[in-house]
Amino acid sequence: MPEITNPHDRFFRETLTRPGVARAFLEHYLPAEVKAALDLSEPEMVQDSFVDAELRSHRADLLYRVQLREGGGAYVYVLFEHKSIPDRWVAFQLLRYMVRIWERNLRERGELWPIVPLVVYHGRDRWWVKPTFGELIDVPEVLVAHMPNYRYLLCDLTSYTDEELRGEALLQVALMALKYIFRPEMGERLPDLMGLLRELASRETGLEYVETVLRYLVQAAVYVEAEELGEAVEAAFSKEGEVLMSTIAQKWLQQGLQQGLQQGKREGLQEGMREGLLAGIKLGLKLRFGNEGLRLLPEIYKIEDVDVLRAIHEGLETVSTIDELVLLYRSVD
Repeated sequence: MPEITNPHDRFFRETLTRPGVARAFLEHYLPAEVKAALDLSEPEMVQDSFVDAELRSHRADLLYRVQLREGGGAYVYVLFEHKSIPDRWVAFQLLRYMVRIWERNLRERGELWPIVPLVVYHGRDRWWVKPTFGELIDVPEVLVAHMPNYRYLLCDLTSYTDEELRGEALLQVALMALKYIFRPEMGERLPDLMGLLRELASRETGLEYVETVLRYLVQAAVYVEAEELGEAVEAAFSKEGEVLMSTIAQKWLQQGLQQGLQQGKREGLQEGMREGLLAGIKLGLKLRFGNEGLRLLPEIYKIEDVDVLRAIHEGLETVSTIDELVLLYRSVD
């Protein structure tokens, strides 16, 4: 499995690789006639990706192995489009990925299983592309019978109302977060989202997923500031909210520092540690001060001294204002 760096990709996988969530998603968002042909009681994740490396910045995929009700195996292939606008050529790319799945199927089992292709989209605009491969080829009628064609299924989250986002609380949280991540309305939906998260927090591993969702919102939400998110968490979780956000923020800052140290050790270079610290500082600025804090990055990126960067990283845990942070690293430098 390739390393995951895109926040949309990471969040998508961290949610839909959970067996219960995967089953609920397929049961709720596949058409009835398709579900009638498949046994979705135990979808099995295939640990691989078929997307080209250069396209993973806006596309992710998951492959589930299921059983046909009449006997035999099949696949449900979920392609997640996390570009903000529809891609006209997705049917062509999807066909390439399906051929790769069949090639693997042929090598391992000596036969070809049916593949149900499902595209999940959550961009700013509704999906306007026709979901058939044949639409991409301008061909005379006499040649139509000689051209390949297929139709993919579509789950366009922009077309669902919030009430239509069905499934268990964890799945609803994920789909609502994905639906609004690019949209100004995300701020208005935070109370509902936090209410669902509060329900999850009382369950086993619930707090783990609360952290997953908050990390995604901090890293990817276009119209939500870290302070606004913190206020929504505190309101939903009462007195526990401030402690929760503080604990999670502290954990992320420490992870950023540790990643920098590990990278430096692996590469045996000062630059490796510097890059890791800069990544942690960027996340810390976003968490503590929102987009206003990120405006310091051009100045901080010019700092070569790892000790100064370490002081900035540690200072993010203690300073109260941006001015205090600036004074701290300028005095050290």
